[in-house]
Amino acid sequence: MTEAQEKTGCGCAGKKKEGQMPSVTFSTFILSLASSALVQLGEVPDPETGNTGENLLMARHTIDVLQMLQEKTQNCLDADEARLLEGLLYELRMKYVVKSRK
Repeated sequence: MTEAQEKTGCGCAGKKKEGQMPSVTFSTFILSLASSALVQLGEVPDPETGNTGENLLMARHTIDVLQMLQEKTQNCLDADEARLLEGLLYELRMKYVVKSRK
């Protein structure tokens, strides 16, 4: 692991070879789930199809998974991880409420 990777805690620092995935950390894992929720909320296009569409049932499920992870890891996360998870949950919940009221 490079010095930059050690400082950030993720495998995304520096150049990556094509097709190489970043290291799996708790932060990259929850960011991946949050990205999926944004696709499901219709906020961003699906990276595979380029299409945008809503699936509020799956978005709610993904938000619930993130909440479960927050509850199960409550005393295990460092301050940055806890702050990231709390912020992601807040943003996703607010977007869900707006979408579900339409």
